[in-house]
Order: sequence, then C-alpha cells, then structure tokens
Amino acid sequence: MFAKRVLDLLISIPLLIVLSPLWLMIVLWIKADSKGPAVFRQERVGRNGALFTIYKFRTMVPNADAVMKEKIEQLKKEGKFDPDNFIFQDKDDPRITKSGRFLRKSSLDELPQLLNIINGTMSIVGPRPEVPEIVDQYTHEQRHRLDMPPGVTGLAQVNGRSELTLTETLKYDVEYVQNWRLGLDLNILWKTVFIVLKGKGAY
Repeated sequence: MFAKRVLDLLISIPLLIVLSPLWLMIVLWIKADSKGPAVFRQERVGRNGALFTIYKFRTMVPNADAVMKEKIEQLKKEGKFDPDNFIFQDKDDPRITKSGRFLRKSSLDELPQLLNIINGTMSIVGPRPEVPEIVDQYTHEQRHRLDMPPGVTGLAQVNGRSELTLTETLKYDVEYVQNWRLGLDLNILWKTVFIVLKGKGAY
C-alpha cells in the first residue's frame, strides 16, 4: 500500500502541474456553456466507508445530482431498484451539457480528482467511489470493495465503463480488491490509456 501511495503521488503531482493551463481553458468553456460552478462537488463513500468530497468538472445542469438522488429514492420506495439492470449514465441523458458531453467522452471531467489523489482520499486505480444511497444497498460481499481506496480508474472502467450495470461493476470491483497487487494497477493504467483514447464506454 505504501508503494501504491508513492505511485499515486509520482503521477498525480506532475500531471497537476503540467495540465494546469488546460484546467483554465476547461473552466472558461464550462462557464460560457451553462450557468453554475465549473467544478462539481459531491459526497462519496471512500475506504472503510469514510465519506469524502469528490471533485469533477461539471458536465450536467446544476440540479442533476438532486434529480438522480430522487430517481434512486423513488425506485427504492417502489421496490423497483434492480442493481442487475440499473445503469447510471444513459447515452442520451438530457442533463448533460454540450461541453459536458465532450469532457465525458474524453474523460477530461475527471481531472480535478488529481486533488483527491494528492489529499489521499482517492487513488489512481481502485473501485470508483459511490454515493451513500447506493452503498446502503450493498450486500456483505459487495462491501469488500470499500477495503481499498477508491480510484479514478479501475478494473470495471477497462471492462465496459458506463455500459456496465451496477451489479457488473460491483463484481469487477470485488474481484480487484480480492486480487490486488501493484502489477494489477500498472496493467489497468496501461489499458486505461487506450480506453480513454478510444472514448469507449464513456458518455
């Protein structure tokens, strides 16, 4: 785990410095494209169930988070929340802005998570951090995904990304935790480069 943390810092700090001019351009584009803050903040569940604030470039209309939470709560009340078929991001989601569609396709919306990596709440590779409403629905086995720091990319992201259902994503996450080694992180990082360049499964 010490080696994992060192790898995180060796990659994230130089990237933050080199890409800082790009950050400014993205912020200006988002502000010109739609009203609201350029950086999206949301409470997520991290390692061992600890809550933290995740940072992303905003890709949706300002009230998108509230709309999603309302959708999840409504499905739970109606007994229709099915993790085998629930997918967070639809290809034609009307909440996504014009700039947001490009940022998602290119994965540039994830850049602010370099701050999460540096402050230790996230790692470069690991299970994607979920909102508390989803974590509350985990089975005992699925909660093992919380044994590792959440990541910007992970095993699920190189095996389908947004095309996966919640159950499929959790399966990959638990598999990652159970079989973790530093070599696995390096392999996922290598695959992530090509996945991002192709824009596969991102919307």
